Amino acid sequence: MPTTTFRCWLLLSLVIVQGSSYAASAQEQTQFSLILQQLDTIERLATRAETASTAEYSERYRFDYSRLSQDIQRIRQGVQGYLSPSRAQPRDPAELVGDYRLDTPPAETSP
Repeated sequence: MPTTTFRCWLLLSLVIVQGSSYAASAQEQTQFSLILQQLDTIERLATRAETASTAEYSERYRFDYSRLSQDIQRIRQGVQGYLSPSRAQPRDPAELVGDYRLDTPPAETSP
């Protein structure tokens, strides 16, 4: 599981770095299409990691897969919005959360 999570972070970092430039040519549009494919791959890897996760509620921290999924969707929408804009004026992008650690409340002990 740590390897899968590491791969997700690595691919997500690549997408963010690659997505910071502006597409103007057909070559850049091709690159953005590849980014969208990589986002799909990241999402599949995250789903597999979540399914294979053995984290129990007794652990103090666990990975927040739903927050990661929301951030991936936000990145995907930004790339798709750039490739086929709905309006001429740029809009304010939503900020990524970036914190994927969930604090599990301590288990109550019975008397």
